[in-house]
Amino acid sequence: MKNTVITFRQAKGQRKLSMLTAYDYSTAKIMDQSGVDALLVGDSLGMVMLGHPDTLSVTVDDMVRHAAAVARAAASALVICDMPYLSYQISVADCVRHAGRLVTEGGAQAVKLEGGADFSAEIRALTRASIPVMGHLGLTPQSVNALGGYRVQGRSPAAAQKLLDDARAVQEAGAFALVLECVPAGLAARVTTELEIPTIGIGAGAACDGQVLVWQDMLGLCDRAAPKFVKHFGTVDTAMREAFKAFVNEVQAGSFPQAEHCYAIKDEEEMLGHLY
Repeated sequence: MKNTVITFRQAKGQRKLSMLTAYDYSTAKIMDQSGVDALLVGDSLGMVMLGHPDTLSVTVDDMVRHAAAVARAAASALVICDMPYLSYQISVADCVRHAGRLVTEGGAQAVKLEGGADFSAEIRALTRASIPVMGHLGLTPQSVNALGGYRVQGRSPAAAQKLLDDARAVQEAGAFALVLECVPAGLAARVTTELEIPTIGIGAGAACDGQVLVWQDMLGLCDRAAPKFVKHFGTVDTAMREAFKAFVNEVQAGSFPQAEHCYAIKDEEEMLGHLY
């Protein structure tokens, strides 16, 4: 059965939700067939796919292209696409226009944007345009410069209260779900209890209604130290390195390709002898 924003919301209190980032057709297909509830086309692609130091350089065109590839692979998973930096912060009209591209050109079923009460108007406008919205609070990577780095959020009483207030505002504005990133587990549990919509945690403890990870992190396929909240569920990098090295070695040794990897033609020697 195809996952939708309706089934996503209905899962709260019934079962835990799983979500993984996805950026290409081949990987998304494997994830979809593995039973993942949702595929997040994250602006993290700027770092893990394009090699940027952060997410700030990602464009709407980037997101449309990668979302379309993922959407073509998703037979059952819900496809959610991040709204990149400055695609929704300038005006409500820009926000709806850019989100519309992610849906019509990218095939996304929902969009995700960072920020709390300050973006209630944008969330309301999107839901009014029938574009489902997932919120994102806590560590919001697009605000890395304002936050002074990638740091846990909500550790002081004032910060915790603001996060809870923002979560309520995001729900009131019409969001169908909320990502909580790098938030103390106790605070995330309180937010999860307070809200009627599901919370998806990433470094926010086990009490959230679901969990999301960047797939390159969970499989060890990254060139940076993994955050504390990442668990390695496999070591794909090792298998890939071994396969690539084997290819290089066999090519250099002349042992690949062999006869079974080559095409032949009838009466090859005679035909080639007539070439000039």
